[in-house]
Amino acid sequence: MLQITKLCLATSSKIIAQRYVAVTATRAIDQKWREDKGLPENPNAFGPLTNLPDYTFLDGRPTPLGSNQNKRLLRQQEIATKIVELSGELEFAKQRHERQRIAAATEKQRIIENKLKPKGHLMLKQKK
Repeated sequence: MLQITKLCLATSSKIIAQRYVAVTATRAIDQKWREDKGLPENPNAFGPLTNLPDYTFLDGRPTPLGSNQNKRLLRQQEIATKIVELSGELEFAKQRHERQRIAAATEKQRIIENKLKPKGHLMLKQKK
């Protein structure tokens, strides 16, 4: 938005006029309102204007994808494959952690069982 303001300063013998030009970009979209409604920050990022075709054939033929629609679909497919890959890695990490926890518990139990054994007459009483 372009604002021009004049500031007139009166001195004893002359008037000095100064111009200030403020070039500030204001956001025409109320971001807080969009966030409260659960809408995306950019209204052109998602919705029927961007996701649906520009036209349809009357005989029912499929409409070819636009160039941006094709790019968006490819990007979404890449994101989906990345999600599947990372969820598989996460599942593997959970299983590995569980195996390590069980192995540590069994090792600890084995060490406890092998540590102190009764000797002498206590060992003979235990065998009976």
